[in-house]
Amino acid sequence: MFMRPDRLDADRAMVLVIDVQEKLMPSIAEGERVTRSTVKLLRAASVFRLPALATEQYPKGLGATVGPVREALAEVDAPIVEKPTFSACGFDPLRQALREIDRAQVLTAGVEAHVCVQQTVLDLLAMDYDVFLCADAVGSRSPLDWQLALDRMRQAGAFITSVESAMFELCERCDTPRFKRMLDVVKAFPPT
Repeated sequence: MFMRPDRLDADRAMVLVIDVQEKLMPSIAEGERVTRSTVKLLRAASVFRLPALATEQYPKGLGATVGPVREALAEVDAPIVEKPTFSACGFDPLRQALREIDRAQVLTAGVEAHVCVQQTVLDLLAMDYDVFLCADAVGSRSPLDWQLALDRMRQAGAFITSVESAMFELCERCDTPRFKRMLDVVKAFPPT
């Protein structure tokens, strides 16, 4: 099959979760949806055996990764790396972790869309990654900032999708055991 940069492939994809932290999430517009969708994405990572990585921005002040996301990260053995830079790619240990994972496609979730997520996505694009932004797993305090950030990232070349759309794209077909496992995740997270 022809490898298209705009088509997710389970053998080429990874998940990056950015700063879904305890003291940030209560102020994020639709923060519960962002948390829930991020957990759903990580459960999908388990089904498709996608490597995952997470970041925390200044956890001393912003707290640790929220419990449900932290638990889902542990289920896929994803490290959580503390970063001082807004862009995950602006911190050498994270750039090194991305190189070691060695996947061309990055499924992205996190907060805030217009700050750390946007700067990371722009840097990933500059580093020639194919970036898939799960809009339902990304948030900002302001809906306007969220929308403008999605627009800017799309203009820069990121592919805007949803967690569920990404899951079906990664699965490709319905006649495999992996489809049944993916469907269990879909059923566990019905639309709200």
